Amino acid sequence: MSVEEETLEERKAKILIKLRGYKLVQKEKAKDAISYIVEVPKEKQKALIWCVPEETVGILTVNKMAKAMKEAEIERGVLIASGRYTNAAKQTAKKKKIELLPKTFPVFDIFEHKLVPKHEILTQEEREKILAQYRVQPYQLPQIKASDPAVKAIGAKPGDILRIVRKSQTAGEHVAYRYVVE
Repeated sequence: MSVEEETLEERKAKILIKLRGYKLVQKEKAKDAISYIVEVPKEKQKALIWCVPEETVGILTVNKMAKAMKEAEIERGVLIASGRYTNAAKQTAKKKKIELLPKTFPVFDIFEHKLVPKHEILTQEEREKILAQYRVQPYQLPQIKASDPAVKAIGAKPGDILRIVRKSQTAGEHVAYRYVVE
């Protein structure tokens, strides 16, 4: 009985789906990529996650993914590769609404570690309530980079506000808010 070995990219895709709360609709294996079609519950739309085993991802791979997205009538995409991305690939991906997952993306759930607090993206109503409560503009909040591993894991984009809940021995729970920047 042989069990097919799961690739690093597939493990990253599973973690991504779990952390962002996506619902898996379909999984397909092709000769050059493994694709997952997922439902994004908050935005009520679908996204395509592509796992490619390439060391260097170029503009050709990004265009192939964009074509696959167009055929499946999907607006957003996430490309997972084990290598680096060329500058042309990064620019093309940005135009075509494809998120490039860095090779440093963890293959495990980082929020299971005791030193990593819970991060969540605020809804529009929560965002307005918090800004009114503290009488501040978003840019006046402490900032967190979009490249932060926890921010990448939950899929926050620049402009989002995060609620970070830490366990505290004295306060029980400490809530902090951070503004995501580029």
